[in-house]
Amino acid sequence: MKIAIPLVLILISSSFSRAPHHKTELEPKPNAHRTQSNSAFTYGEELVYRVHYGFITAAKIKLKVGNEAVKVHDRPTYHLIADGRTLSTFDWLFKVRDRFESYMDMEYMAPLKYIKSVKEDAYSDVDLVFFDHDTKRIKGKKKNMDCPVYVQDVIGAIYYARTIDYKLATKGQVFPIDVYLDQQIYNLEFKYLGKETIKSDIGKVKCIKIKPKAVADRVFKDDQSITLWVSDDENKIPIRIEAALAVGSLKVDLTNYQGLKNSFRAKLK
Repeated sequence: MKIAIPLVLILISSSFSRAPHHKTELEPKPNAHRTQSNSAFTYGEELVYRVHYGFITAAKIKLKVGNEAVKVHDRPTYHLIADGRTLSTFDWLFKVRDRFESYMDMEYMAPLKYIKSVKEDAYSDVDLVFFDHDTKRIKGKKKNMDCPVYVQDVIGAIYYARTIDYKLATKGQVFPIDVYLDQQIYNLEFKYLGKETIKSDIGKVKCIKIKPKAVADRVFKDDQSITLWVSDDENKIPIRIEAALAVGSLKVDLTNYQGLKNSFRAKLK
């Protein structure tokens, strides 16, 4: 239960692999930025998920895009918020109240500011960092550090992954992404497995199937333990996550949505 919500937030980002860091993107010219198009999400979008073990729902997670642009360092950003909490019936076992926020630059779709505030039983932690993608530096509440160009935070990675165009992807193709979390940079990756229609909490949905690479340790059964399904339309909404753990299994399902940027064409009637 302790790992459920932080783990799920990473899983939804479409990537989970702790390989040694290496450069994954071409560096921009000085004072120049990439332009990353976004046709997947917009202001006011909300996605709600339930975290469950078999028939038992233990927690809920809400992902939200703020209702308007927010300026950070005079640049417009999307304010991205992830709230995770255990249900009241599970609070006696392990109470979780986690909140993650990312301010993502609207031109190059990488974070300028990231805030983490977690309360998990008696444990609590806060992290605040600012990203400078020109100098490839992170200035943090706890420490300053170097970073790869256009590194993502754990929430920004979720939304950046949704902007990737899978139309020309081939089965087995791997997509890399660098992510900052808790004063470390992780080089993550996920593999495209094709398309599949699944029965979900919201009905039948045509999906893109993805296999993030996991670490075979005391948490996961092996490095192929995680599977992710994303809606096969312009929205690219995470629909379902399944993870085989060392003990038991964990499942995450989309239960509610609103404010989508595009028609939900992947949802079948």
